[in-house]
Amino acid sequence: MLYYPPTWRQSVSDPGTASAALHDQRDRFLGYLNLTPRQGNESLSNWGSFRVEHNADEGDRRITTLAIGRGLSFRSGHGACVRDSYATRTGNRFEEIACLVAGTKATSVIVGAAPPDLWASNGPAIERAISAFTT
Repeated sequence: MLYYPPTWRQSVSDPGTASAALHDQRDRFLGYLNLTPRQGNESLSNWGSFRVEHNADEGDRRITTLAIGRGLSFRSGHGACVRDSYATRTGNRFEEIACLVAGTKATSVIVGAAPPDLWASNGPAIERAISAFTT
């Protein structure tokens, strides 16, 4: 289940996923959350490097790993998270927290991102939404 702040709106996303976002009046992303099932070779032990390589495969550039956490507790499982920053193909910059969470029923990826200049204001809501995640 994807929890998100009440001022955010559910977004259209790929089948089997859930997304929510906060936009300004010009439709610029101020914050983004996405929940998707585990889809590849990602594991709790390789999550930090896997996520950064995945971002690069999607065309992101200037990726910087800011922190990696392992053995983290979630409400219905345990996980690993990586916090990184990157520039998209269009040049937009984001900071993100991406977590792989292994629960009793499924293993899922939950990602939250915001522009670096808005992380101080929107990052806490993203972090709360990720910490509330249940599989």
